[in-house]
Amino acid sequence: MPTSTDRMTSAALIAMKQRGERIVCLTCYDAAFCRVLERAGVDVLLVGDSLGMVVQGQATTVPVTLEHMVYHSACVSRARERALLIADLPFLSYASGGRALDAAARLMGEGGAAMVKLEGGAELAGTVRRLTRFGVPVCAHLGLLPQSVHRLGGYRYQGRDAAGAARIRADALALQEAGAALLVLECVPAELAAALAAELAIPVIGIGAGNRCDGQVLVLYDILGLTPGRPPRFSKDFMAGRGNITEAVAAYAAEVRAGVFPGPEHTLA
Repeated sequence: MPTSTDRMTSAALIAMKQRGERIVCLTCYDAAFCRVLERAGVDVLLVGDSLGMVVQGQATTVPVTLEHMVYHSACVSRARERALLIADLPFLSYASGGRALDAAARLMGEGGAAMVKLEGGAELAGTVRRLTRFGVPVCAHLGLLPQSVHRLGGYRYQGRDAAGAARIRADALALQEAGAALLVLECVPAELAAALAAELAIPVIGIGAGNRCDGQVLVLYDILGLTPGRPPRFSKDFMAGRGNITEAVAAYAAEVRAGVFPGPEHTLA
């Protein structure tokens, strides 16, 4: 685990993967939670467009705008000291290479992000190349793509058959070759995620993808038991039995680093 004085970078994450150290990531949307998460030892802060659902009360992430993302990224950035800050490119903000560059410029320049994340496969390889050519580090996102929920017909596990798994693998290799520095795999079978983590040179961060990825990410509000209704199968309430938020986040970080979380009950085999 890096010391509190080490500034996390994409190169540092690759070094952690090579050493077999699991990467701890959580979503974060404001300065107050940023301080808590860093105090608890979180490596990566993701300003996710999930804020549309957990902060704004939207039904999906689709209504989230670039203005929203810049605002929340800047809030987190002002308090950040060590963790790597990644911000989501919102729905349709990267529909062309030019739009992606403009959006990334705002997220990094105004929002203080050190990396941007986009959802999609090999069809975005050209966009990833263009972003990285101009100095923008990119995190790719495969499997369940929340911005595509209307096309997918709901929040469903992906890659469950041979053809789907092959598509995800091909997409992952194409995005890595295009220059992606990190990959989030959401809601895919554990065996597929483990195989990709072993094959790819870049770190693979799982969410609902088993515990053999290089790291894990969850929505902060889920681990604090704040999600209304039925929580996602792949999540866990770390506030249960603990006295404060810092203890809950530290417990999450410890279980990720020890390979305890996610357990079989959080995983699709």
